[in-house]
Amino acid sequence: MLAPPRTVVRREGGLYALERALQRRGFRYVAGADEAGRGACAGPLVAAAAILPEGKRGEIDELADSKLLTPAARERVYEQVVERALAWSVMIIPATEVDSRGLHVCNLAAMRRALASLSTTPEYVLTDGFPVDGLGAPGLAVWKGDRVAACVAAASVLAKVTRDRIMVELDETFPHYGFAVHKGYITDEHSAALLRHGPCAEHRFSYVNVAAASGRGNRPPRARRPAVVPAATLFDEVSVEVDAEQPVFPGGVSVEVGAESPVFPGVVSVEVGAESPVFPGAVSVEVGAEPPVLPGAGEGTVGVASGDQPQPSPSVGEDEAMEGEKR
Repeated sequence: MLAPPRTVVRREGGLYALERALQRRGFRYVAGADEAGRGACAGPLVAAAAILPEGKRGEIDELADSKLLTPAARERVYEQVVERALAWSVMIIPATEVDSRGLHVCNLAAMRRALASLSTTPEYVLTDGFPVDGLGAPGLAVWKGDRVAACVAAASVLAKVTRDRIMVELDETFPHYGFAVHKGYITDEHSAALLRHGPCAEHRFSYVNVAAASGRGNRPPRARRPAVVPAATLFDEVSVEVDAEQPVFPGGVSVEVGAESPVFPGVVSVEVGAESPVFPGAVSVEVGAEPPVLPGAGEGTVGVASGDQPQPSPSVGEDEAMEGEKR
């Protein structure tokens, strides 16, 4: 039995070389899939898929890994991909689902959904970094695929632009955190705002830094999100009038009459009079059965390792500083 001829990927083909090689072997519709937001501790995870046409029409000016493009260039490329692609799709996974199912599971599921939603059925699939099974078509996980394959780069731009637009909108609802600037990634400014205001409903409580800031770091990753997260912040204060009956808070928190206190689920009692060493401006907390956990003390994590440090805010065109070398 004769072996099939070897497929040659020509270096001079650049970003389009891999797709062209597959097309020469008869795989006309080559789809690429990528995601945006794995490294962020707030906002959704977004995955996208795209199939570019063969020939010159599929060659898009400025197309590259989305993290290497400026915001303005990403917007231009996004419009070109939407206009020229044979098929494209975007899937948005909210922070609540990331917390309940886990980051990697959601990442694979989002790419599957994006690929399954393409109006043209792919004959071959290229994914960025992670192999994705159950696609109904042969596929290949490509290391740094958004810098190697045009269809993966196109998907990365679709995902990144979609997510950035969402974070800009969320900045209007949650103005304390600067989502429009850092897009939910762990910059110094974001970390400071997180400790000052506490997490909001769009933060991922399964991440160690968010869990520590919320005082829920001693819980398993998928049990850290409160049943109800107030619309503004987790640390909205509750005032109690003198001689009023003591309110009952989740976890059995008791508040002295006349005091204002943040809500710490699981803390037994709250004393008034001194500022908290953990949350500046808050009253001091007397630990009972379930104390709040200091930053870095959480057990287990999804997405952010307990040893990770906040990253500097990137300049324009350097989004890779936020995404990081994640694979």
